Amino acid sequence: MTSEGVEVGRIGDGLCCLVGFTHDDDASMVPKMADKLWNLRIIDDADGVMNRSVADTSKALLLVSQFTLYGDARKGRRPTWINAARPEHAEPLFTELVNALISRGATVETGRFRTEMQVGLINDGPATVMLEL
Repeated sequence: MTSEGVEVGRIGDGLCCLVGFTHDDDASMVPKMADKLWNLRIIDDADGVMNRSVADTSKALLLVSQFTLYGDARKGRRPTWINAARPEHAEPLFTELVNALISRGATVETGRFRTEMQVGLINDGPATVMLEL
């Protein structure tokens, strides 16, 4: 992942997590979110069954702050991001999530908050899961 032309985060095998927060989110949800990402059985075992977690395998996560996940395009032709948390609310929650994962033993790479980033991804599977807590 690059930001302003500089590589700021890179993992090998692991999970790439696009993370967005809304106005109602608070610090009480961070431990649950960290546990879910850490223990989510979404990685194939030797038999090709999604039965392993990042905790069982590489322990690597690439977390990308992504307010656009809360884009709402139900009306008109231009999305609104009114449901996305303001940066001053979201950034401390994002940092707390990173720290919660590190405390569980994760290797966490991130981008830079409030910058335009380019994310390269090889989606092995592909498997994409949306989690809302």
